[in-house]
Formats: sequence, C-alpha cells, structure tokens
Amino acid sequence: MRHKVILVLVDGLSAKVAHGMGYLAALVAAGQGSHHRLACELPSLSRPLYECLLTGDNPVQSGITHNGVSRLSTQTSLFHLAIRQGRRTAAAAYHWVSELYNVSPWQVHHRITDDEGLPIQHGLFYWDDGYPDSHLLADAEALRARHDPDFLLVHPMGVDDAGHRFGLGSPEYRNSARRMDVLLAAVLPHWLAAGYQVVVTADHGMNEDGSHGGTLDDERQVPLWLLGEAFDHGATAQAIPQTALCGLLADLMGLEHDKASLPWLLAREGV
Repeated sequence: MRHKVILVLVDGLSAKVAHGMGYLAALVAAGQGSHHRLACELPSLSRPLYECLLTGDNPVQSGITHNGVSRLSTQTSLFHLAIRQGRRTAAAAYHWVSELYNVSPWQVHHRITDDEGLPIQHGLFYWDDGYPDSHLLADAEALRARHDPDFLLVHPMGVDDAGHRFGLGSPEYRNSARRMDVLLAAVLPHWLAAGYQVVVTADHGMNEDGSHGGTLDDERQVPLWLLGEAFDHGATAQAIPQTALCGLLADLMGLEHDKASLPWLLAREGV
C-alpha cells in the first residue's frame, strides 16, 4: 500500500460544531468517507497537539507541554519518516509547525520554504491567527499543484480564531466551521480525483469561555473524517487515540515505522 496523503488539521474545531459541515457529511452519506470522533491528548493546547498528531507521542512524552515551548522536536515526525524513505513533503501551516520540524526560532524569511534537505521540504507558513482560511487553502493547493507531495499538511486557523474571540456557543464559531466546509468542498474533489487519501481532523476543541487546555469534553472531543478508497468506510467506530493518527498516515504512505496505528480503519487490499 502506497498512497499520497493530505492531512487537514482544522485548528480548534470541536466535535460539537462538526455536524454543521454539510459537504463532509454528504461525502460520508455517499460512501466516499467515514466520520469518527477522538479525544485529544492533554493538555488540549495547539503546539503540544501538533507534535502529538505528527509524531504519535503525547505531550508528556515529547516534552512539548505548552504553547511556549519553542524548539525543534526531538521526536521522529511523519515528515522525517517520509523524507528518509524518499518521499516529498509540504505544508501550508502556522509557523509553529515550521518551528517544530524545520527551524527554530522561526523568522519571517522562513515563510516560503523550498529546501530538499529539510523535513518539510516545501512550505508556506503564516504567523497571524487572522490569516484567512481561503488564502491558506489556496496556499495548500499551490503547493500540491507545484510539488505533487506525497504528504501535505493543510492547517487553517480561522475556526480556532473565531472560537477564542466569541466562544463555543457563538454563531461566529459555528459559521467559521461552515465556511471551512465550503472551502473544502472546492478542493476535496480535486484532491480525491488526484488519488490522495484525505484525513480531516482537529488538534483540540473549544469551551464556552473561548479557551481550551483542560479536560472538558468540549475542549477534547474533535471530529475525524477519513476520505478516499484506502479506508474501510464500513468499519465500526471504536475509541480512536490521537496518538495513533501518525501511524495511520504512515501506513497509508507505505512507510516503515514503529508508531502505534489503526489498521482496522484501512480497507483490505484486494477486497
């Protein structure tokens, strides 16, 4: 099994508002996707959970325990696995992702990255939480079209930004998730037609106070959509650990690895 993979990490998307994302629901209803939930690791903060999703190690293991830990990761990420095995990587993402895997401290001249020697070889990174999701999706599509990466991380911040400004129960937060759904409806058909397997999830959720970091279900419960023919869309939902998503993506790409994984979510070859 060797597939190209896109991970869409919608920052701050709580499972509570995921039902408002109608296009993703339509893909599931059409048998082209499946929808699950998972509980994020603790603390439910962004930088620790970027590291968790991309390395399979929880924050206590990785040492990235809060958003102020600004250093390169000491773990083996999916980007590292990919380039060591001859694959091409790219990311349209918040600059903390570049700080974890490419260079720390990040500076504005690192915004555009094209370096075959780095774990994230091709990148367009942003630093403003208000950076429009429409621009971020355009950045991602430009990277995909230009570099044909085997692994592409797409990381929009608009939902999280709305949650912090207006809180979980606000129309602004709900509508930011709906806008993301519309943006994905414009690109997902092209990605799937190009043979990509697409995983859409979040790092953490949001609470009524406009924050996160703790143990509330609203902060920890996030959605997981699996899109593409490599997944078993009839698989019965089980408890899905956030620490196993890195291994699942590595399995999809056919990479050798020692990460925990989720083989029951994959379609059996030849079936």
